[in-house]
Amino acid sequence: MTPLAHGVGSRTDLPIPLGLALYGAGAVVLFGFAVLLLFWRRPHLGGPGSGRPLPAGVQRLADATSVRRAAQAVALLLAVVVPVAAFAGPADPDRNLAPWALYVTFWVGLVPASLLLGPVWRVANPLRLLHAGLRRVLPPPPAVALLPRLGLWPAAVSLLVFLFFELVLPTRAEPAVVGGFLVGWAAAHLALAAVFGEDWFARGDGFEVYSTLVARLSPWGRRDDGRLVLRDPLSNANAVPETPGLAAVVVVLLGSTGFDGLSRTESWQTGPGAADDALSGTLGLLAVVALVAVLYLAGTRLSGRMAGRPPGPQPRRYAATVLPIALGYTVAHYASLLLLDGQRTWILASNPLGRDGVDLFGTAANVVDLTAIPPDAIAYVQVGAVVLGHVLGVVLAHERALRSAPRARASDQLPLVTVMTLLTVGGLGLLFGF
Repeated sequence: MTPLAHGVGSRTDLPIPLGLALYGAGAVVLFGFAVLLLFWRRPHLGGPGSGRPLPAGVQRLADATSVRRAAQAVALLLAVVVPVAAFAGPADPDRNLAPWALYVTFWVGLVPASLLLGPVWRVANPLRLLHAGLRRVLPPPPAVALLPRLGLWPAAVSLLVFLFFELVLPTRAEPAVVGGFLVGWAAAHLALAAVFGEDWFARGDGFEVYSTLVARLSPWGRRDDGRLVLRDPLSNANAVPETPGLAAVVVVLLGSTGFDGLSRTESWQTGPGAADDALSGTLGLLAVVALVAVLYLAGTRLSGRMAGRPPGPQPRRYAATVLPIALGYTVAHYASLLLLDGQRTWILASNPLGRDGVDLFGTAANVVDLTAIPPDAIAYVQVGAVVLGHVLGVVLAHERALRSAPRARASDQLPLVTVMTLLTVGGLGLLFGF
């Protein structure tokens, strides 16, 4: 088994009828919106200045340079092991640590880590440590004012490149290809950081931006004065600044997850994607991302126009409301992948180079336990994650609408809610091979 097919694949053993799941999910989103209109008539969520401050000692520890450098050093050590295993380990992807460590443990595991601990990759990003060392020998970066204007657009491009590599490239599971990608990724971002400065990682490193956005749904946040605080996840998400490119990032995340579901349907596997060629995969990925972008832009701009607001800023204003939706899709697609196939990473880590007689952690002889999670539990988690993500998205969108146009009519939000309902039904349909 190779890590080519991400997520859990199409499911045909859903313990409730698929039609009932689709109609029920759509009804839940619309019913939730109706409840909001009746009982949520003024803003309730905190903004950038909200939250309960953590003790000063915790703040100092979290912001200490020594703590961050130590975390980055550990991450760098682990990051070096992966390409070394890719180049020097077994050629068989099933027996090589690198593909499993990158696609499953790191990429999928970044979500629960960020939800529980906050923006962990911003703290532990080993490229920041390498960049700090290079700054001592390289000339200072030129004063470039372009990066702040670009906002998160570089991160959207960065994520799309990785997602093409993960979901489309036919040789994506080959260990040497994985190792080459990681080396190239590090070199490219270090070169860009040499030009734009350390701020590049917060705006252009797709992994760091992804972790930071997911962390907006954690209980850990920062007030606008920089103080570390505890606050409810919805208020944390509501405090996301309207940064240029934020909408592009969430659209890429939503569209790529949708393409992942599409590429695992029977229609795709027996149709244009059956050959697993790069052209059909690339066109499919771009088409799904473009479709999500069109729906999102139409919903946000039409809602803004109906509320008498300029349509231009609306996609950026409502981008944070899509974060729970993107997270719901991610949990639905990949939770079981992390819990089941993620076991292989820890098995292979005991003998990362595949040498005879090596068993560092005593797990080399273990096998993946595919019965660890009952199929019914997987299905319920999938449906629940998608529906809950969309319900929370509707709550955030309603809150944003109240803040931006307090006297707007309830009907003004219908275009965006309609888009969210379509994404709910479409997402579930793709998830279960509809």
